[in-house]
Amino acid sequence: MLMPRRGKLMKKNVTVLVIALVFGLAPLAARAQQNPVSTAVRASVAQHAKILVAGAEEMPADKYNFAPTPEQMTFGHLVLHVAESNMFLCSRISGDKAPDLPKLTEHSAKSQLIAAMKSSFAFCDQALAKVNDSELTQEIPFFGGRNVSKATAMIGVSNDLADHYSQEAMYLRLNGLLPPTAQRRKM
Repeated sequence: MLMPRRGKLMKKNVTVLVIALVFGLAPLAARAQQNPVSTAVRASVAQHAKILVAGAEEMPADKYNFAPTPEQMTFGHLVLHVAESNMFLCSRISGDKAPDLPKLTEHSAKSQLIAAMKSSFAFCDQALAKVNDSELTQEIPFFGGRNVSKATAMIGVSNDLADHYSQEAMYLRLNGLLPPTAQRRKM
């Protein structure tokens, strides 16, 4: 006799759980549907933040001066460049003043360069959270004194980070290290 009652109770609990999940996630899904472009860019930037920081942490400190050729930037320069680019681009997109980074060079300590990169991604996360798709046609000041739409700038951030991750991955591989996206996932 207990089995049928327990089965009904289990079915009722599962139904309640499904309803709670659907209604609890509905506002998040609705926001993503209302702002598909800005939501996609935020997700892309968040993913690139994880892998770029992980790659910067993977590279040994004594390899931060490594450059594949004299014409290419050093790994330390790449990390600093990502931090500075993020601050510039995300401040233009949001209209917020970016926090000042400490005075760093490509030869600064690995820990300082990584801290600057993390700070820039935190700023971008906060700045891009304010953007919605209804603003994407607004013109904003950009590189070279020209104006571009917020959509162009947001997609530019994502593209820039993909480009820099490919650089970072190449630098790591040239030093016998696997980039974060090629490493086995830890369980």
